Amino acid sequence: MGFLYIYGKKQLREIDRRVRYLEKRLDQCTVVDRLPLDRSIVFFGAWVTLEDEEGNQERFRIVGPDEIDHNDDYISMDSPVAKSLLKRREGDEVLLRRAGGEKTYFIELIEYVEPV
Repeated sequence: MGFLYIYGKKQLREIDRRVRYLEKRLDQCTVVDRLPLDRSIVFFGAWVTLEDEEGNQERFRIVGPDEIDHNDDYISMDSPVAKSLLKRREGDEVLLRRAGGEKTYFIELIEYVEPV
């Protein structure tokens, strides 16, 4: 019986810690409920299609660090890739430093999804 009590208290402390963390994060969050006026520029929330010199394409959405949810298509706005893309336009050339080294890409397409 004592083991279950101790385990339950430990779980409760973990839950309390997580709630405190989320409360702090909520205070720092900004809700983006409209599209940018100039949709030809990469801003937060944009879907960006990149093309390398061999014609290979990759598509990413720039989201907040708490929105990634293990979605391979989402990149945090704090990531080096997103920082290299922000405020760029379609057709711009960007040099990205990734795990395999540096590589040149062109911004092929910038898209935004209407907020619901």
